[in-house]
Amino acid sequence: MLQLALLCLSTFAAAFLASLPPGLLNMNAAKTSVEKGKKNGITFALGISATVVLQAFLAVRIAKLLSKSPEIIDILLKVALVIFGSLAVFFLIKGKKQKEETFELIDEKKRGSFTKGALLAALNLLTIPFYAGLNTFFHSQGFMNYNVLDEIIFIFSAGLGTFLVMYIYVFYFDRMEQNTSRFSKNANYILSGLMVVLFVITLFKILNNS
Repeated sequence: MLQLALLCLSTFAAAFLASLPPGLLNMNAAKTSVEKGKKNGITFALGISATVVLQAFLAVRIAKLLSKSPEIIDILLKVALVIFGSLAVFFLIKGKKQKEETFELIDEKKRGSFTKGALLAALNLLTIPFYAGLNTFFHSQGFMNYNVLDEIIFIFSAGLGTFLVMYIYVFYFDRMEQNTSRFSKNANYILSGLMVVLFVITLFKILNNS
C-alpha cells in the first residue's frame, strides 16, 4: 500500500507542478470560463485532462515495452536524464523570459469546450516524453512495477493532477490575474529546480548501476 500511495502522490504532484505555470492550456481554460461560464471552463479542463490520461497511457506503454530488457533500462535512465536536464534548462529560460512572454488564446469555434480542450492538449508534444521519463524514474526507484494497478494509478493520477490545476484557473484566475507574471516566473523556477533534483537522483542511480 505504501508503494501505491507513493506512486499516486508523486505522479499527482508532478502533473500538478508541470501544469501550474501559466501557459496555453490553463490560460485558455481561464478564458473559456470568463467568456462562456465556469461550466464550460470545467468541460474544457476535462477535455485537457482526458488527453493527458491518453498521453500518460502511451508513455507507460512505451516505457514498459522498453524496460523488458535490463540493458534497455540503463538506456532509458540515460534518456530520462537528458529529458530532466533539458526540462530544467527549458523552465529556467522560460522563467527568465517571462516578462516578454505572451499567452496565445484560442479563438472560439462552434466545437464543444471538451473537444477544444482535448485537441489543444494534444498539441503539447512534451507531455509523452515527460511522463515516459517520469515513469522510468519511478520504476528505477521501485514504486512503479508495471502491473495493472500501478499503471492505472500512474495514468489517472497524471490526469487528476492536471485537472486540479485547470480547476484552479477556471475558478480562481480572476483573483490572481494581477500577479500572473510574477507567479509564472516563480513557478517556472520551482519546476526547473524540481527537474534538477530528478536529474541528480537519476544520475546517482546510473552511477550506482555502473
